[in-house]
Amino acid sequence: MIKRRRSRWLAAVSLAGLSLSASGASAETMAEAIAMAYASNPTLQAQRAQLRALDENWYQARAGYRPTLSASGRATWSETTIPGTNPLVDVESNSGSAVLSLSQPIYTGGRVAAAVSASEADSLAGRETLRRVEAQVLGQVIQSYVDVRRDQEALRIRQTNVAVLQRQLDESRARFEVGEITRTDVAQSEARLAAAVALLNSAQATLATSRATYEAVVGQAPGDLAPEPPIGTLLPGSIEQAWDLAESGSPILRAAEYAEQASRARVTGARAEQMPTVALQGQLGYSGLVSPLHTDAYSRALSGGAVVTVPLFTGGQTLSRVRAATERNNIDRLGVENARRTVRQSITQSWSALQAARSNIEATDKQVRAARIAAEGVVQEQRVGLRTTIDVLNAEQELRAAELSQISARRDEYVAAAGVLGQVGRLQAGYLVPEIPRYDPAANFNNLRVTWGWVPWEVPISGVDGVLVPKPKVIPDRPVPAAPAVKVSSDADPVTK
Repeated sequence: MIKRRRSRWLAAVSLAGLSLSASGASAETMAEAIAMAYASNPTLQAQRAQLRALDENWYQARAGYRPTLSASGRATWSETTIPGTNPLVDVESNSGSAVLSLSQPIYTGGRVAAAVSASEADSLAGRETLRRVEAQVLGQVIQSYVDVRRDQEALRIRQTNVAVLQRQLDESRARFEVGEITRTDVAQSEARLAAAVALLNSAQATLATSRATYEAVVGQAPGDLAPEPPIGTLLPGSIEQAWDLAESGSPILRAAEYAEQASRARVTGARAEQMPTVALQGQLGYSGLVSPLHTDAYSRALSGGAVVTVPLFTGGQTLSRVRAATERNNIDRLGVENARRTVRQSITQSWSALQAARSNIEATDKQVRAARIAAEGVVQEQRVGLRTTIDVLNAEQELRAAELSQISARRDEYVAAAGVLGQVGRLQAGYLVPEIPRYDPAANFNNLRVTWGWVPWEVPISGVDGVLVPKPKVIPDRPVPAAPAVKVSSDADPVTK
């Protein structure tokens, strides 16, 4: 089993290299990270197991249509002492019996049909919960991936800053020795270098934290990460289109709708408790002496018949259950609207963050270009005596701050784009890496339809029993529209230039 899973995972990672890859074969791609997390992330694996356990509720409810067979046996022995006799008289007796009972429901008033319908809707809601967890896990993979790349670039900038300030300090000391500048200028360079070293240490710690987060989500420590690929082609073209896609694609909204269908079926099940039930019952029994045992002398009893049970008075308990189930259904109906508003709010927030990040990218690009020109100019002006040492240090500091803002803006844009995909239901392995083998959440449910315990006559019985019971309505998946590609970045490398 372990070898088979490992071979399937290796095949998945190999196929993942065909999609979402944006660099050479030597670098670890985001597709490989997604494939690895999709195959081995414990949170995702646990949710799949949770769904399979939920599917069993449907099988258990379906068993209400099927016959039940039970056997019981009894052996007794007794001894009776009669007082007043001399000698005392002891009377001994023994007996044995075996009974085989068979019961087949014919009509349950809709009780079983309602339970089956509710459990099927629960299973459909569980699939949407699995989609939501998958989106969360893949979102964590994407975020940890770009966080590592951002922090690697931030560390490089900090290292460059330390090297530049070290050269500046060496130059200041040399100029101080020849009397061109004062001791104050040297002290300023020393202070800036010490601060840069402290920031470098912080950058190293931040990178180590990001790498640990990546390892926890993906399952292995990050290696040489390739530039993340554009995902703009999956994004809706406008916020209105995002709202429209979420109506049929958001796992949060779809789960709420299935939960309402399940509670509606349970209302019908509560009302069905007022309906009569019909069942066929039969018994076969044998009885006789245990000692001495002579089975040919055992008497046999065979009985069979139809049993109709009509509930007449339950002290108001049934009506109370109907009212309680109705109110729970009202809660779920309101939950659908609440989920719709929550999803709409989340999409608006994610879309706004995406637009802000795009604007920040444009602004930080201009900031970096201007800061680089300014830093080079200040250095040249210092050499001819027009600028002081502190001017050079300030210009270098502004340049490094601009570069850090630039990589943060690119990281924020990518994460915001993934957030929008998650809200509209497109942050799934099928969209991101379609080549890898995907888990089929309906496979286990379909396998339970005809399995141990199934009898052919349960189909007509379920048809009669479920005449008045609402069936779950499967929400169709909307095909991917030809949405205009939204460019995530102006460069092939969305995080760094």
